[in-house]
Amino acid sequence: MVLKENKKKEEAKRKNASAASTQKAETANEQKDSKKENIKEQTEATKELETQLAAEKDRALRLTAEFENYKKRKQREIDDFKKFANETVFRQFLTVVDNLERAIVSAEESSDDASLLEGVKLTHKEIIKLFETFNVKPVEAENQPFDPNFHQAVTQEENNDLPDNTVTTVLQKGYLLHDRLIRPAMVVVSKRVEKESEKLKEN
Repeated sequence: MVLKENKKKEEAKRKNASAASTQKAETANEQKDSKKENIKEQTEATKELETQLAAEKDRALRLTAEFENYKKRKQREIDDFKKFANETVFRQFLTVVDNLERAIVSAEESSDDASLLEGVKLTHKEIIKLFETFNVKPVEAENQPFDPNFHQAVTQEENNDLPDNTVTTVLQKGYLLHDRLIRPAMVVVSKRVEKESEKLKEN
């Protein structure tokens, strides 16, 4: 009886050991399969990331190339603008040159000073009209208080009829383009005579 029981126990142990061994093997296989699946998923994810990275690199290169082309195109436009910005002004000045040339021919062919003067006046009038078209206007100076922002004093003139630092004479007109000074007016400025002579008279 004891032998039979021992045999049964040994068989039960063998069965348990075999079952445990089988379970371990199955667990090991499952872990291997799981690792393989993880590696496969990681490989696929890596490939997808590499594809996205390649696409982004390609996009970045295309954007860089487009930006370089845009810069070159803009630079060409700026260069052309600088070259031809004054085209309209010069085109309108051509009529002024034409009139001056006619006045010169007329002066050479005729000794009539009056007609020459009239031609010069008409040409001057056309130039002033052209200035107005492009918002070029003279600086107000004569009999105005001296303003160093718009006037350039060349000399002073003693004058008791006007307050100190008043423009008495404009030697050369100044001009504004819109509101920007492009040339100051060259002027003579008043200076009141010192009152010593008046004091002497009073004494």
